[in-house]
Amino acid sequence: MTAVQATAVDVPTEDGTADAYLAHPGDGGPHPAVLLYMDAFGLRPRLKAMADRLAGAGYTVLVPNVFYRHGRAPVVEMPEFIDPGARPEIFERLRPIMQDLTPEQAMRDAGAYLRWLAECPAAADGPVALTGYCMGAGLALRTAGTYPDRVAAAAGFHGGRLATDAPDSPHLVAERVTAELYFGHADDDPSLPPEQIARLEEALTAAGVRHRCEIYAGAGHGYTQADTSAYDEAAEERHWAALLDLLKRTL
Repeated sequence: MTAVQATAVDVPTEDGTADAYLAHPGDGGPHPAVLLYMDAFGLRPRLKAMADRLAGAGYTVLVPNVFYRHGRAPVVEMPEFIDPGARPEIFERLRPIMQDLTPEQAMRDAGAYLRWLAECPAAADGPVALTGYCMGAGLALRTAGTYPDRVAAAAGFHGGRLATDAPDSPHLVAERVTAELYFGHADDDPSLPPEQIARLEEALTAAGVRHRCEIYAGAGHGYTQADTSAYDEAAEERHWAALLDLLKRTL
């Protein structure tokens, strides 16, 4: 692992300014860029640590606060250890903020994040990769379909609502995706039931998208997040192996 340099940055968007975290190798050179989409709990120390680990592997990583319209991170104050079962008010506060972010807004923002990375001296020229967690998995899939010329790879882990019957479901962008995709689904996840897993697989296959979808047996929704009650260390390490393999192959 190489030395990592990290800083807080501001990304101008069409609707304001998104605060974000940028991590990259400390050697002064440009490196392949990764856009990391947060889970609902937001930009916090855990996601910064994940960005640092990716940067240590040789990538320039941007983690935007996708809820910036509601304020700078932390938009909702989080305890050091997040147990939604014991603290139901956390989701009560987050739910309207999540619902307020429309797909149209999110994809306008995605264009801003990608433009910012294209101009960032620490980011190498060429397409970027995406990785997203929980709600971020859907944002990664949407971004891959909305900006296919900018995205070489996209991964999503313990994603929810990826293939609903809604007219704007994330899986409906499949026919526009040119990136290679990887999804690590949580096992027995109420936010991604078997019929949605099958619908996503069918859409990606029908569209000819290079992809792999795997179910992480025994791992619950949120398994990568070490600051939550859902954390599963073995599943998290499996996620790192799959993600780094995808990045190495595509970037």
